[in-house]
Amino acid sequence: MAVLTYRDALNQALREEMQRDDRVFLMGEEVAEYNGAYKVSRGLLDEFGARRVVDTPIAELGFAGIGVGAAMVGLRPVIEMMTWNFALLAIDQIVNSAAKMRYMSGGQVGVPIVFRGPGGAALQLAAQHSQAFESWYAHIPGLKVVAPATPADAKGLLKSAIRDDDPVVFIEGEMLYNLKGEVPDGGEHLVPIGRAEVKRAGGEVTLVCHSKTVAVALKAAEELAAQGVDAEVLDLRSIRPLDEAALLASVAKTHRCVVVEEGWAFAGVGAQVVDTIQREIFDELDAPVLRVTQADVPMPYNKHLEKAAKADVPKTVAAARKVLYLE
Repeated sequence: MAVLTYRDALNQALREEMQRDDRVFLMGEEVAEYNGAYKVSRGLLDEFGARRVVDTPIAELGFAGIGVGAAMVGLRPVIEMMTWNFALLAIDQIVNSAAKMRYMSGGQVGVPIVFRGPGGAALQLAAQHSQAFESWYAHIPGLKVVAPATPADAKGLLKSAIRDDDPVVFIEGEMLYNLKGEVPDGGEHLVPIGRAEVKRAGGEVTLVCHSKTVAVALKAAEELAAQGVDAEVLDLRSIRPLDEAALLASVAKTHRCVVVEEGWAFAGVGAQVVDTIQREIFDELDAPVLRVTQADVPMPYNKHLEKAAKADVPKTVAAARKVLYLE
């Protein structure tokens, strides 16, 4: 297997799918001449030309709408948001058009479109550019929401998203683009949407995570192992559909659970995870499920306050020890 960065794995997925299917095209701000704000689309303009790699004005609502219309007539657009914070300006097209068209047309009109770009906090980008919106989009029937944590998952999930016949919200970790990892060779590396993965097996507590918090959970599991605690790390990968079977199987094995997420706690991804666990396997729990989330504030610009606001390893270790009644 090749070792690629998260960025290059996404680039490879785009290139392979554009080679495979001439209905696939990329549109967004700076995706062509500039090779993408995060260089995910590097080289695609040279290979596929300006009809399939399309630079746009700073007008998210407009180019998201063009993408929805193109998908309705049979193309397979990939719409890049420079950041998911900017997609707030396009939320009408994503939520009111893309998500609802198949249902409102009685199944006659599909919208095979991918909205993709970086989400969550980076380093000192302040409150308006540091938001994790997974739970917002997962709330909407008709949208699939995925958030890969590794280069292999980034490639495999993006390819699956492009081939999907329904709209997919694809949220990339803004701090993950330089992350390196092994990626299977070949154009048919597909990761199914809606299937979680155990990133580390364990028997005493389940750490549920996705996207950037997978690294947090894995480091927390290492610290817990040094303390004699055997933690399992379950990467959701897909927020909607949620892999309830994998989630319940892990928690039924460990009997304890901590959910680690980047977003705010109220109505967050973890709230759905906790509801699923208590509704389906309440009697398997030996302790209440705890959540580690961002502080319930707009993300501070000050680097010390920003660090304090984020979900991190010490908070995750403390939560795990609490559900194990070690603190």
